[in-house]
Amino acid sequence: METITQQIGEITEESVKSPAVELSGSEALLEALIVEGVDTIFGYPGGAIMPIYDALYDYSDKLTHILVRHEQGGIHAGQGYARTSGKVGVVFATSGPGATNLVTGLADAQIDSTPLVCITGQVFAHLLGTDAFQETDVINITTPVTKWNYQVTDATEIPEVIAKAFYIAKSGRPGPVLIDITKNAQIQKFDFEGYVKCNHIRSYRPKPIVRPQYIQEAAELINSAKKPFIIWGQGVILGAAEQEFRAFVEKSGIPAAWTVLGAGAIPTDHPLNVGMLGMHGNYGPNVLTNECDVLIAIGMRFDDRVTGRLDKYAKQAKIIHLDIDPAEIDKNVKSTVPVWGDCKETIPTLTALIEEKKHTDWHDKFKDYTRQEVEQVIHDELNPTTDEMTMGEVIKQLNEITKGEAVIVTDVGQHQMVACRYAQFNNTRSNVTSGGLGTMGFALPAAIGAKFGAQNRTVVAIIGDGGFQMTCQELGTVMQSGIDVKIIILNNRFLGMVRQWQELFNQRRYSFVDIESPDFVALAAAYRIPGKSISDRSDLSSALNEMLSNPGSFLLEVMVTKENNVFPMVPQGCSVSEIRLK
Repeated sequence: METITQQIGEITEESVKSPAVELSGSEALLEALIVEGVDTIFGYPGGAIMPIYDALYDYSDKLTHILVRHEQGGIHAGQGYARTSGKVGVVFATSGPGATNLVTGLADAQIDSTPLVCITGQVFAHLLGTDAFQETDVINITTPVTKWNYQVTDATEIPEVIAKAFYIAKSGRPGPVLIDITKNAQIQKFDFEGYVKCNHIRSYRPKPIVRPQYIQEAAELINSAKKPFIIWGQGVILGAAEQEFRAFVEKSGIPAAWTVLGAGAIPTDHPLNVGMLGMHGNYGPNVLTNECDVLIAIGMRFDDRVTGRLDKYAKQAKIIHLDIDPAEIDKNVKSTVPVWGDCKETIPTLTALIEEKKHTDWHDKFKDYTRQEVEQVIHDELNPTTDEMTMGEVIKQLNEITKGEAVIVTDVGQHQMVACRYAQFNNTRSNVTSGGLGTMGFALPAAIGAKFGAQNRTVVAIIGDGGFQMTCQELGTVMQSGIDVKIIILNNRFLGMVRQWQELFNQRRYSFVDIESPDFVALAAAYRIPGKSISDRSDLSSALNEMLSNPGSFLLEVMVTKENNVFPMVPQGCSVSEIRLK
């Protein structure tokens, strides 16, 4: 196996030496976490990580450990924590099945750029490759779904490896890192000479050098544009550039639309915010993508759910792409001006060079499309006249009570798209969802982590009846930790998004999407969590108020109409301008 310096380079900053103290590898790990500012760990113990848990017993005054009910729940909780706090999420798991249970969350974090450091236990080094009990080659398994991974077999490596792990996870385009520590390295004693955070690794440049000529070229294109359009993604939030982005949007006067993960970088009701992009996004932003003359993409990766057919995507436009990850520039959409760099730096530099404008006529086009969407889709979804409730009206009522100040954590499916479309986000880091991977079961554990990451904010998990049953065991984590999470199950008795596609594209051949569920309120009660189920519209407001005013966690099941569809919709294989309103 390559050494760590062969794999990733060396820390060039000289370590500050301190008097050596004999520690075990496990103790050195925990000392490193404390220096890194870690306050919360999500995990599940097991044989191969037992020495770390034994050491953790003596650190309970400095590190809070949350015992989850499944390792997948642990890593989704770590994601939720990272997404609301802006810090690195930390997860512990044992070897073998414990480690492999992290893989879905690692893939989710990798594609959604979520900073995590996952620590897995491993069998003794002399047993590696022998098919020992609970031995799995977690390094090769997780290589495709981590930003970096490394196996520690000697305790003396731990301080350097953990320093690199945190630096890599949170720098540049963030992502998950996995460190696998053999049991002998956890037990081994060595002279610990202190822990120094890493701030530079030879051969790794997470913060690109900004090239002024590209900024100048971008400004010239923007200043000459007649129909410019801004599309932004989570990169604005990950770069902590919300204020800089807002200043750019307001000076330019350009209509701006967001990807699912970019929601909240500027408030939903900002006058220049024209809505959501993508398959179930707003009508105007999708159609007018194919009419703009300059498209300014900031911190987004041109995902297929945003672009539709690439060969018909914004072919008339000059493309300016601002991104910190060079791999994303020109990957899906060829840019006219590539601006590689940290948006915290590139956006204000660009703002200084652009002219202040209003683009009134261009904005009027967006308003006209919004009017059409309201008339044909939004009004009936939010103000239905049917006997059964819609998902949209639940979100509307929630908005009115929370006034857009809550953190909304969604699972995956119809409810996710409805929540993203209609929830109000007044603040950044308020929309926590599984974007790129689309992981059902994400919401409940992610909401737990989100609350630990933002303890002074109201956290509401909005979940479908299918996704909830994938990780509902994490109600045990809610119970034992005493965390205050509000849970809304929008129950349509179907795997709704798959059913919608089967209705629209498979002649209503509903193949295995009719799902039966347990008594969710009774299930919550078994975990000592109060709850209520409603099916009458007249009970909705009072039930939401009861949920939100309850001093602890609360589960509210809302029975919604079975066969309602989410529109607008860009059918698969179509261009964004072929978006359907019904």
